[in-house]
Amino acid sequence: MKFLKIKFLNLIQIFIILFFCLINFSRTAEVLALTSFENHNFVASAVKNVSPAVVKIDTERLVERQQFDPTLLDPLLRDLLGEPGITPDRERGQGSGVIINKNGLVLTNAHVVERVDDVSVTLADGTICDGQVLGTDPITDLALVKIEESTFSNFAPLGNSEDLEVGDWAIALGTPYGLEKTVTLGIVSSLHRDINSLGFSDKRLDLIQTDAAINPGNSGGPLINSNGEVIGINTLVRSGPGAGLGFAIPINLAKSVSDKLLENGEVIHPYLGVQLISLNPRIAKEHNQDPNSLFQLPERNGALIQSIIPNSPAEKAGLRRGDLVIAAENISIKEPKALLDEVEKAQIGKVFLLNVLRDNKEIQINIKPEPLPGLT
Repeated sequence: MKFLKIKFLNLIQIFIILFFCLINFSRTAEVLALTSFENHNFVASAVKNVSPAVVKIDTERLVERQQFDPTLLDPLLRDLLGEPGITPDRERGQGSGVIINKNGLVLTNAHVVERVDDVSVTLADGTICDGQVLGTDPITDLALVKIEESTFSNFAPLGNSEDLEVGDWAIALGTPYGLEKTVTLGIVSSLHRDINSLGFSDKRLDLIQTDAAINPGNSGGPLINSNGEVIGINTLVRSGPGAGLGFAIPINLAKSVSDKLLENGEVIHPYLGVQLISLNPRIAKEHNQDPNSLFQLPERNGALIQSIIPNSPAEKAGLRRGDLVIAAENISIKEPKALLDEVEKAQIGKVFLLNVLRDNKEIQINIKPEPLPGLT
């Protein structure tokens, strides 16, 4: 009897052990499934959310080219054939874009569609549609294209680029080198990267830097986060030494520009008409110690006016070469970019207050910004 009792207790212990083993096995399987999802499937899930809205953009424009160099034409052949003529030729280009609403509005880069005659848009399912350029903004390199169809259910959800942090996942979609539906993965490498520091002095915007591969043909395609939301519009990549640096326009800026393009067909940017360089105490001190310097610079931070554009608002307001802008609309100015940011917020034709150091004296100058010429 005692033996049976012990045996019965052993069986209970075995069942208890098996029960806990099953629970642990179930939890382990669940953890493995979650780990597998996190490690392998979040990219696929994010891409599925956006890829139906990613399009390929093909463009054509007529350019006039001479058939051959007239200076190389033998005089006898010139007499026989006449003067060499100029023949039209079709130049083709390609880029990417993303549908942002049910009306078929496509966000892309200005450099993809500016000065083109024909635009065709290839949808994710292979359907080819005609496209109409509603407007371009070269200053931010953004453009808005309308697909000539009725409504679209496949449009991408737009995120908030202000929520980004360095190290967040970044996924680039597009058509690099004509290879449709290409996806590359990386992270957000940096934020608020000034495009002027990359050698583009005619642009006004900060960029998202990413190591997700962006190649020719990716331009205009979306950069998305791990939730499958568009956080940027791919615009350029650094080639040559230092290759692998990709850049995208923040989606918050792209939304603002697209609204203005939809409403007016253009974006008006205020300008003052000055060329600026950065000044700090070290640079100013080195300049002032030079016996050949024509004038003394204040040894402090600011935006130094290097030259004035003729007939510009700056010339009309009385600004001079050598003036140091230290504040704009009572906002401290430490560098040229800070001044450009304030100018971009200014209203056309309304007084814009500048605090300037001239001959070691602080003066105030009222200037009225005008529309940046050459865009309309």
